[in-house]
Amino acid sequence: MRTIQEHIRISAVIPTLDVAAELPKTLAALDNSTLIAEIVVADGGSRDATVAIARAARARVVAAPRGRGTQLAAGAAAATGEWLLFLHADCRLLPGWEEAVDAFTAASADKAGDKAGYFALALDDLAPAARRVERLAAWRCRALALPYGDQGLLIHRRLYEAIGGYTAIPLMEDVDLARRLGCARLAPIRATMLASAHRYRRGGYWRRPLRNLVCLSLYFLGVSPEKIEKLYG
Repeated sequence: MRTIQEHIRISAVIPTLDVAAELPKTLAALDNSTLIAEIVVADGGSRDATVAIARAARARVVAAPRGRGTQLAAGAAAATGEWLLFLHADCRLLPGWEEAVDAFTAASADKAGDKAGYFALALDDLAPAARRVERLAAWRCRALALPYGDQGLLIHRRLYEAIGGYTAIPLMEDVDLARRLGCARLAPIRATMLASAHRYRRGGYWRRPLRNLVCLSLYFLGVSPEKIEKLYG
């Protein structure tokens, strides 16, 4: 059996803004991984301990204008890995992800990494409503090829650069990139990303998905991400 670290060099890229409460768990899930060559934290001007936490975990911190698309693009530009693993600061990979990523990259090795991969979504809430959101995310990926950023994205640098990378927009950057990749170049990775459910608990398990659907519909209708951001909050 091939050892999983022999053929792959991954840069993990994490956009941050005042996420001191969540970031340690995300970083801990990557700690001691033989696959992760570096962690790049693209900070949008945190005023809490986010930057200090990242540096204490030996992550490289780069400053970027606030906005997830802008920060992700800045983090990718600073990264040195052959593969890029984009993660939200309040999401962490669950055990078994290394073997799944190894299998995914091995399958792409002969095709110069021609596919980008995303993870199954799980929420850290035992409420039945959380399972509904998870099922909706799984359907969205199958039917529409639209994984969101809280599911992570693993992409070869060559493919990332070929499609133009992340656009410097305040939100919908994940949808924008997924649309440019297209269904044929997106595939599930057989591992799970555990996302914080605090936004659903705060915004409501019905209201928040409905708001997301409205924002997505507006985006597809051509409304600018800057205008949609005012609704998203």
